[in-house]
Amino acid sequence: MGDYAYDWALVDVETSGLIARRDRVLSVAVITVGPDGEQTGEFSTLLNPGCDPGPVEVHGLTVERLQGAPTFDQVAGRIGAMLQDRVLVAHNAQFDYDFLAYEFARARMWLPVSQRLCTLALNRQVDPPTDDMKLGTLAAHYNVPQQRAHDALDDTRVLAGVLRASLREAARLDLPLPLVTCPPRAESQFTPKPPKTPCAYRNPGRLTPGGPLQQGMKVAITGETAYARAELVGRAVAAGLNMMTSVSRHTSALVTNEPAADSTKARRALAEGVPVVDEQTFLRLLADVRPGTAHEATAVRGAPVTESEAEQVGPVEPVSTTTSAVPAPEASALPTASPCVPVPSPRPSQLLADTLDKPLAGRRVLVLGGVHADAAAARIRVVQLGGSAAINLSASVTDVVLLPGGEGDRRMRRITALELPVHDLHWLASPTAMDHNAVVLRPQEPHVMPRGGVIDLPMPNGGPAPEWYVTAGWAPQSDCEIDVVAFLLDEDEQVTFDEDFIFYGAPESPAGTARLLTGGPAEQTIALDLASLPPATRKIVVAAAIDGAATFGTVGAIQICAAAGSSGAPLARATLDAATTERTMLLVEIYRRGPLWRLRAVGQGYDHGLDALARGYGVDIAD
Repeated sequence: MGDYAYDWALVDVETSGLIARRDRVLSVAVITVGPDGEQTGEFSTLLNPGCDPGPVEVHGLTVERLQGAPTFDQVAGRIGAMLQDRVLVAHNAQFDYDFLAYEFARARMWLPVSQRLCTLALNRQVDPPTDDMKLGTLAAHYNVPQQRAHDALDDTRVLAGVLRASLREAARLDLPLPLVTCPPRAESQFTPKPPKTPCAYRNPGRLTPGGPLQQGMKVAITGETAYARAELVGRAVAAGLNMMTSVSRHTSALVTNEPAADSTKARRALAEGVPVVDEQTFLRLLADVRPGTAHEATAVRGAPVTESEAEQVGPVEPVSTTTSAVPAPEASALPTASPCVPVPSPRPSQLLADTLDKPLAGRRVLVLGGVHADAAAARIRVVQLGGSAAINLSASVTDVVLLPGGEGDRRMRRITALELPVHDLHWLASPTAMDHNAVVLRPQEPHVMPRGGVIDLPMPNGGPAPEWYVTAGWAPQSDCEIDVVAFLLDEDEQVTFDEDFIFYGAPESPAGTARLLTGGPAEQTIALDLASLPPATRKIVVAAAIDGAATFGTVGAIQICAAAGSSGAPLARATLDAATTERTMLLVEIYRRGPLWRLRAVGQGYDHGLDALARGYGVDIAD
């Protein structure tokens, strides 16, 4: 396997559900493979989880089948020995890793894994011409036989074949492996906080002097109180108030017995003109809280978009480019939502028609070299011509545009070996149309979104609503790290609780409706269970921040993909590279519009760091 020669431990688990901190492993299989690619060991077993096995129709593991099987703690030692000093490999590796980490923690043991590799993330880099990235689909593409889907041992044997084929493709393209470092996980991290009850009412505004409290008002408390803080908060929540952990311009009132105190909340309340009341006044007002206006929930299923409806909607105008310092979101107007562009499922005939209107339809173009502004302009031109702008070399790249200095890019040697067409900048003025027979048409070609573009997220007409995965990818960096974060916001574009800020230090919301997933050093994903979000959550903002002095001008383009399910076909793709001096960037917004959820490609940058961005959304961050 050349540069990819590692000791591998290939893993697959079947589980009673999808939430690792709650659900249990029902069966596990481990296959070890040496640096030469040959199998060195194999182990599989059913497990007695001591709970309901969950979706039997999926995995076929009934209570009767699991009776008499060992518990996880009885086999943890053997599994740990097979994982020790090896790279854990799985398809959607964070899923399997998290479940094993929780099971090892319950057994009072450490999960002995220091690195993992996700074959799903690896194939997103390879980008084979498949309809989706499911294990069975990749197995068919790579000619790996599959006998029993959702059988842990058979899935692991299939995974071994997919890994070998994927590594061969990665070597052909000279791709770095998306290895993820797995630091030791403390047992305390496996004790999640219980979900806080979201407020069911809209914020009516500020408390007026002498006026009553109203359900939905945002109230914060600071300083010492006569009653226990938990009791005050509990009584206020029971009355329908929205208890906040920080103060913003949307706060209705601050409760404090020390209005002159030098606390962060008191200073912010003074600066924003937020009304201040003492504890006794607050208790008196709690006795007569007026009714509020309830949030409207989003329907689980939306009406399907028809082709005629799509034809009636005009193009989306991109938002203006931001290249200067911008204050935190709360102090400046964020871009407003553009008109929706519904995206019907394209038919092959429709895609062929697009190739006549847009000469780069169905083509994936990699731009190399040039200063950032010129490279960004070239990628925008690719999208205008109907193509998709690539940020890395992959199996789907059809053309390369070479700007000044691009001939020195390390990927040029591989591009030459692959005999990919290489063009200069003038080619984008009038590119040659590709032969229709040479265009690889996927049944679900992703919609290429411009900066500012908006689409509906389709919901199924029957069955459960899918979990949506928003994946951000970039060119591998050697001198900085990029963190993807998410904010779950209410109608005031503020978090309700600090736990509504999803980041590397808190990668999962208490209710599990939003999760941060790491697929490698150049890819991170926000997974969203939109159907389970409370009605108070009106918008999710996904952003990226650079740790250190680097800026997005040096990092280059960020590619966004939105897909239903972890291995589903991408519904939409956007390449965002307007930022230059900025250190944080808003990538996408997912927001409610009537009964639907919509996704908007933003691409707006800010010169300040992540802490200022989080404070702007109401997260309580210490000075």
